[in-house]
Amino acid sequence: MTLLIVLFSILLLVLLITWGKFNPFLAFLIVSIIAGLLLGIPLDKITKSIEKGIGATLGSLIIIISLGAMLGKLVAESGAAQRITQSLMKAFGMKYITWALMVTGFIVGIPLFYNVGFVLMVPLIFSVAYQTKLPAVYVGLPMLASLSVTHGFLPPHPSPAALVAQFNANMGLTLVYGIIIAIPTIIVAGPIFAKTIRNIRAVPLQTFQPKQLTEEELPGTGNSFFSSLLPVLLLIITTVFPYFLEENETNRSLFSFIGDPSIVMLISLIVATYTLWLKRGKSIKVIMVQYADAVKDIAVIVLIVAGAGALKQVFTDSGVSAQIASRLQGLNIEPLVLAWLIACVIRLCVGSATVAGLTAAGIVYPLMIQTGANPNLMVLSIGAGSLMFSHVNDSGFWLFKEYFNLSIKETIRSWSLMETIVAILGLIGVLILNLFIK
Repeated sequence: MTLLIVLFSILLLVLLITWGKFNPFLAFLIVSIIAGLLLGIPLDKITKSIEKGIGATLGSLIIIISLGAMLGKLVAESGAAQRITQSLMKAFGMKYITWALMVTGFIVGIPLFYNVGFVLMVPLIFSVAYQTKLPAVYVGLPMLASLSVTHGFLPPHPSPAALVAQFNANMGLTLVYGIIIAIPTIIVAGPIFAKTIRNIRAVPLQTFQPKQLTEEELPGTGNSFFSSLLPVLLLIITTVFPYFLEENETNRSLFSFIGDPSIVMLISLIVATYTLWLKRGKSIKVIMVQYADAVKDIAVIVLIVAGAGALKQVFTDSGVSAQIASRLQGLNIEPLVLAWLIACVIRLCVGSATVAGLTAAGIVYPLMIQTGANPNLMVLSIGAGSLMFSHVNDSGFWLFKEYFNLSIKETIRSWSLMETIVAILGLIGVLILNLFIK
């Protein structure tokens, strides 16, 4: 009976978001209350479970997500993203233009949230397409594959960062493993797959032709790369360095503090604010307004993460999560595969990668505990599953379709298949890593 209640709750969540057009946060709250009632949680305890779930989820995330949004805004507004793109295109040359855009998408995608990165990078794609006379979809898909992979796989993006917190994973290790899996995934889903869709002739709307900064307005190349990638550098350094230093309480405390994702993001933002903005004579007041706008942009994402945390806590407090884990164990399916599969199903139904990832996490968490699955790989497995086959219920699908001025059939042939390749190769990468990491 409990399993039926969980299935009903997930189905209700899907229907409220897709058919009812409810805001996902409201849908999560409503379903959390209904699930709590059906699962027998006392009336006076349901709201406490919801508050506990929201607080526990956002407590470790709100700083990371907010500072990440600010850093992404700074990278865009300062011209660092434009400078990185110019440098890589010059280095790769016209023959390997799709590879240049792929690398650009990966580097810029690490600090930028997906929607921001999409809107920022698409005009650049069109600029390259106009200059080279190459098909826009062929040129652009490698870059968008990179943005999608960083969004689904790599902290400090909202979904993987939230999964790291829920599974008590190590953010630095998750980032390292994620990059190892992401690189071959992007190569296949990007430049290699793009060769199969060269015959799709998109005519991008004139509205989206780029408005770029002048050469004098751009920061230096080294400054742009360093400031954009600083969070990655700090996370890797604080993860790897302790293995080469003497094990004592002072070193442990120091690297534990500096390596905390919130501190990493704060240090990165402070440094980048100086190097990309203040050092170049720009006003602190102007960038602080931009930072406020950046936080507004990700407010809905934060609420979705909070809502998913509420539903997870209701499942946990009712005891149903442990029951589900016990039953799932009987299926004799590798936990990493099962987590990926659950995320895939929810993604196909709901459309949102973030909702799919966080909902799947609440279901499989007890199973991970009982089976001893690697939490870092579990984050990546769910992240890969949450990207499966983007279609008409996903805002990313419509962004791609409308910006590139494609038919639905052409969008499925290019965008949806690219996302499917990413999801499948992501799982394969996780399973290969699992053979070597215990």
